[in-house]
Amino acid sequence: MGWFSQMFKSLTQRSNRQDQVAAYVIREHGEGRDIDEILDDPYVKNRATETQRRQLLERPDVIRAVGGQLRPPTS
Repeated sequence: MGWFSQMFKSLTQRSNRQDQVAAYVIREHGEGRDIDEILDDPYVKNRATETQRRQLLERPDVIRAVGGQLRPPTS
């Protein structure tokens, strides 16, 4: 497998993982769980870095699903 193919595969896998974590967050929130609790869930922590977890909160699909529970991150 060439360098470009490996890079594309890596990016695709990362994107798929982020989509799966986002779907999990949306599904769990739909079940009534608090967003902070979901982001602290081992499933999420094992699949996304802290930065990636913050980026989840910037995704339009997550914003639509979680909406009112989001608050600006503190530094």
